[in-house]
Amino acid sequence: MSDSRLFIAVEVLDLLRSLPAREQRNLLQRFRDIAAFPARFSDFVEYDAASRRVDVHVFGKFAVKFWDDFADRQVKILDLHFADRS
Repeated sequence: MSDSRLFIAVEVLDLLRSLPAREQRNLLQRFRDIAAFPARFSDFVEYDAASRRVDVHVFGKFAVKFWDDFADRQVKILDLHFADRS
């Protein structure tokens, strides 16, 4: 189990607030799960403009982009969108 701290982008929080309460709870729990075991939730990998590895996890109808900032012991939820859209 990782002792990383979880950080969530404000844009992700904005989208969360627009979802039904049950989906909010499920997604927040999944974010915590990702923070605890980031490697377990990497379905595929993308690279950002700075050539950093960004993992993508598909959770139901959502795609969660996150960065395991191992050096700083932080897991950062960078983006949340519907899985059928980029």
